Amino acid sequence: MNIAIGTTDLIILGLYLVGVVLFGSWVGGKQKNLSDYLLGGKTLPWWAILGSIVATETSTVTFLSVPGITYEPGGNLQFLQLALGFIVGRFLVIVFLLPLYFRGEIYSAYEVLKKRFGGTTERVSSLAFIVMRTLADGLRLYLTALVLEKVVGIPLSTCIVIIGIGTIIYTCLGGMKSVVWNDCLQFVIYIAGAIFAFAVIIESLPNGWSDYQQFAITHHKLTMFDFSWDLANKYTFWAGLVGGLFLSMATHGADQLMIQRYLGSRSQRDAAKALGISGFVVFAQFALFLLLGIALAAFYTNFPPQTPFGKSDEVFASFIIDHLPIGIKGLTLAAVFAAAMSTLSSSLSSTTSALVNDFYLPLNSSQKQPEELVQTSRLFTALFGVAQITVGIASQSISDSVVGNVFSIAAISTGLILGIFFLATFSKQASQVSALLGFLVGLIVVLYVAFEMKTQVAWPWYTLIGATTVFIVGIGASRFLPEIQTAVEE
Repeated sequence: MNIAIGTTDLIILGLYLVGVVLFGSWVGGKQKNLSDYLLGGKTLPWWAILGSIVATETSTVTFLSVPGITYEPGGNLQFLQLALGFIVGRFLVIVFLLPLYFRGEIYSAYEVLKKRFGGTTERVSSLAFIVMRTLADGLRLYLTALVLEKVVGIPLSTCIVIIGIGTIIYTCLGGMKSVVWNDCLQFVIYIAGAIFAFAVIIESLPNGWSDYQQFAITHHKLTMFDFSWDLANKYTFWAGLVGGLFLSMATHGADQLMIQRYLGSRSQRDAAKALGISGFVVFAQFALFLLLGIALAAFYTNFPPQTPFGKSDEVFASFIIDHLPIGIKGLTLAAVFAAAMSTLSSSLSSTTSALVNDFYLPLNSSQKQPEELVQTSRLFTALFGVAQITVGIASQSISDSVVGNVFSIAAISTGLILGIFFLATFSKQASQVSALLGFLVGLIVVLYVAFEMKTQVAWPWYTLIGATTVFIVGIGASRFLPEIQTAVEE
């Protein structure tokens, strides 16, 4: 094996991987029923929900790629315009969508759609979430394993299996409570890793902080706003505010991955507090990653790499391996895996919750004891983990462009589901047929835009296009289609 790090750092990384499994298994405790397993018994404090929300939406791709934005020539802080839209979108979720999830006892976001439209709408939305979440997070698992392969030198497929199995174990044994508390721990680890890396770079520059400031100013790295109306530019104020707003409403208001966290909180008030504050934490987190990217650019200007980087995404990972001191290197690599495992474990828990509540329980609830349902949920969690591992291994033969397109489709699916939630919230006339017709037309339109117009329309607009198409078509169809009974499927 060609190991790229020393024994000390390898031990730190190994202890982290073992530690999160043991910690997650211990903190989850014993689950007596589905509420314990899928919602943490609804006993989780708001600040733990906050940490879990932020850690869940921060994958390894985010941790390694966002610094690459400001590293590139011409790169600056304009990505933060998107984070401004995220903040606004979360407050709209708090006002319009969050109350839907605290009306009665529910476990899945899509149960709301069943009450409003019928079982088919619930299952279509849930299935879209399950499929796209499994594909997207299988790809994230693959991208994380690429780092482990470079560090440890073992085959990529083995790396995928190691990370996947570790995540499966603590998610299966500890349930939602394990996921949330591990998310909080992993949030602290990856933020600490980024701060340590930033400090090491500043210390390495000939004149320290003054060199950093001079580089940032000279190369216009601190520019944050672009008020142009270019739809092809993904980092304009309007794409950030409007596109980011709709994207945040979709990912945090109509996606089981996040809604499961709200349902695990002690009250709607606690969920609202966690969600509202998370927007500002994410803004600060992105700012840290972007400032780190500027530091990397300043560092490699003073100390050029022996071989130019092929992609900006590679810069931070290469710096970690080549330049961080012993101990800090192991900690920062642990941060890379912390970002990945927090997202993957949340994905396993949320897809299990959707499958159990939207598909399994309607057929089997009267025949199963609470303990049996918990064991069944554990089995589904393991199966979803195996599915993600399979996607990760299969991704080795997929081109980078296809990988990027699948991530786009994952974002697109949340926009379509958001459109259905808009119909449920703002239209009294919309029926199940009109909602499903809107979903179908919206899917066709947004896929066309994403693949045939991707040079004219940037990805932050996809969610807006999908959601508004579903809503407009649904409203129109409800006026022209005869009313039909939608409760037949239930």
